[in-house]
Amino acid sequence: MKKTNILALIAALLFPLALSAAQPRPEYPRPQFERKDWVNLNGEWSYVFDFVGSGLERGYPDSDGFKEKIIVPFCPESKLSGVEYTDFINNIWYQRPISMPAEWNGKRAMLNFGAVYYNSEIYIDGKLAGRHFGGSTPFAIDVTDFISDGKEHSLVVHAYSDPRTTKQPAGKQNVRLNQFECMYTRNTGIWQTVWMEPVDRDALKQAQVITDIDRGQIIIRPQFYGSQGGSLKVTIKDGNKTIGTQTVPATNYATVVFDVKNPKLWSPGNPHLYDITYEVKDKDGKTVDVVNSYTGMRKIHVDGNKIYLNNEPFYQRLVLDQGYYPDGIWTAPSDEALKNDIKLSMEAGFNGARLHQKVFEERYHYWADKLGYITWGEAPSWGMNCNDPEVARNFITEWSEEIIRDRNHPSIVTWVPMNEQFWSDLVQFPRFVSDVYDITKALDPTRPVNDVSGGTHIKTDIWTAHHYEQDPQRLKEIIYDGDRWFATPDGHIDVYRTNTGFNRPTDFNRYDFPKYTKPDMPYLVDEFGGIKWVKGQDSETNNSNSSWGYGEPPHSLEEFYARLEGQIDALMSIADNVWGYCYTQLTDVEQEQNGIYFYDRSPKFDMERIKAIFSKTPDSAGNKK
Repeated sequence: MKKTNILALIAALLFPLALSAAQPRPEYPRPQFERKDWVNLNGEWSYVFDFVGSGLERGYPDSDGFKEKIIVPFCPESKLSGVEYTDFINNIWYQRPISMPAEWNGKRAMLNFGAVYYNSEIYIDGKLAGRHFGGSTPFAIDVTDFISDGKEHSLVVHAYSDPRTTKQPAGKQNVRLNQFECMYTRNTGIWQTVWMEPVDRDALKQAQVITDIDRGQIIIRPQFYGSQGGSLKVTIKDGNKTIGTQTVPATNYATVVFDVKNPKLWSPGNPHLYDITYEVKDKDGKTVDVVNSYTGMRKIHVDGNKIYLNNEPFYQRLVLDQGYYPDGIWTAPSDEALKNDIKLSMEAGFNGARLHQKVFEERYHYWADKLGYITWGEAPSWGMNCNDPEVARNFITEWSEEIIRDRNHPSIVTWVPMNEQFWSDLVQFPRFVSDVYDITKALDPTRPVNDVSGGTHIKTDIWTAHHYEQDPQRLKEIIYDGDRWFATPDGHIDVYRTNTGFNRPTDFNRYDFPKYTKPDMPYLVDEFGGIKWVKGQDSETNNSNSSWGYGEPPHSLEEFYARLEGQIDALMSIADNVWGYCYTQLTDVEQEQNGIYFYDRSPKFDMERIKAIFSKTPDSAGNKK
């Protein structure tokens, strides 16, 4: 063999490894619906800002490359993107070449986007291939007819966002130029993995998995791209042991039911998972699609004023996790970073998190499933004018997509569509919230719904309130005041109001909003604490005016520990009536510096002492164990 051929062979063998190491976020992004054959499109793209929205007139869809470079999947506001432009970006255009591998002939080429904020248009060689509305959920476009000739083609993505319109869910993205209070850097454009994969015309499109621990069953409802008389073979394994195999017609009305003897239940203490393999065969018996997945058998339900996990009362010690990263904003720098956030929380004594004002990457839920960590799935509802019917239409579509994406993850135990919404419209807002509740239950009847966390409840399975009173005794008195339970003398809800610049109602008494009654449903304080601590806070020379937290900051570490433990003890003492909490927050986020960890995930405190505080649990009498 010639020396040049040997070198070429070595280069060919080494290059994929080098590319994989250099490529950002190389892992398959859809862990519960994984195919082996796929192409990751993360990496360097070209881009151009379009501040006045004239890109169509400038011919941007026909571009074969823009002047500037950006690293996908990181938003242009982030350091990891290589751009770090933090002013408002109403429009951004991306470009990169794509082609269809020869071995995909006979398959459909699906172009997948994990998420693009907010609305997006996809062009190939100047032709519109598809659109998506919403900034937090995945979508796929069949691009076969555009790229099946085997040639290289120009993929152009146009993303539009303007959180100042009040028509799109923005979460904690700042609607002002500069950060203030609990509003942070914006997140525009592509912010999750982009990839392509081949699928057969009759491939599996999705599958809903429901587990029934009372009857020992796993129920699977598949959906297909097409139906040409083929079959679906489903195999469930517990490690190397096959639990069962069933074959059904590959039709959308098929239901697969497995009886599982002595099921091993998923729980935080024992996060047991069963592997699932889906194999689609055509009418001639040829395998045309293989998808790997998993599930965990567990049950979450409400009975009276308690929440139950696997038919046992389960007290939730949650932490508020906003999923922001110093270098990636909404996008974790690595898969390991997602896993590490969960480990940090568990090491601090929490058994779960309320995932706050953001749809987290699905890989996060994978690690929560694996590690045994419960979560509440939430939408980035802040920024919306909930009195606007157009907003309702935008939100309901995207919220439905979020539920469908994540409903098979056993670690998610509660849906939280909205946060701290207080609106005076007596027709649109109650209708909107009620519709969201009903749609959530239709798509997933297996989990409780917290309709408006800490806000005006309309239709909900659990009652939640936000209390940032810093004095422990006063906190207890506010939460539990005899039989009045957070009610004003006239019987109407006395909602907690924060000064975040959003609209507030002027007259709650015109509408008889629901009231909390102790036996009816669980009551949780799903935001409290927020105790500010910054480096040098106990020093007179420290200037921490630029940072933000709740209440008067403690003046020493010992004062911090005493206040924190006092608040937890207050909640433990009334645990018969307040069945869980969520502490604000896991990490500092930019100027809001009230986390258990610093923004870079380094510890602020003696973590053994912190863990001892947050590990406290109530017994059946409501006393500390």
